[in-house]
Amino acid sequence: MNLNQELQNLNNRMDKCQRKLAAAIQRDDKVIIKQFKDELLSLNKKAQNVKHRKSSVVTDKSKDVKSLAFNRVLTKAEQADMGKLKKSVKDLVVVHPMTALGRSMGIKAVTGYAPKAF
Repeated sequence: MNLNQELQNLNNRMDKCQRKLAAAIQRDDKVIIKQFKDELLSLNKKAQNVKHRKSSVVTDKSKDVKSLAFNRVLTKAEQADMGKLKKSVKDLVVVHPMTALGRSMGIKAVTGYAPKAF
């Protein structure tokens, strides 16, 4: 399962448990309240674990991209015809600043990374 899907499923389950917990509190059902509080704690721990794994994947990918020998900001014309650019430059990796990878790398403009100058 994809990490994003797994995180979404955990968040949905936590939301459902919170709604059921609120109903149990309203009924003053102590056994059910304890059960849902325990389940919420375990789901929260699982969600934190998935978030940590997700950030480590992005960190590993940013290290791989930064290890490429050459990088430069792409012009608007190159961005407009990305297919032509990718065909002309072998192993080009384009990083946009609004993606998770771009934010983790701290870039401010669309940047291309490649093993050789382009």
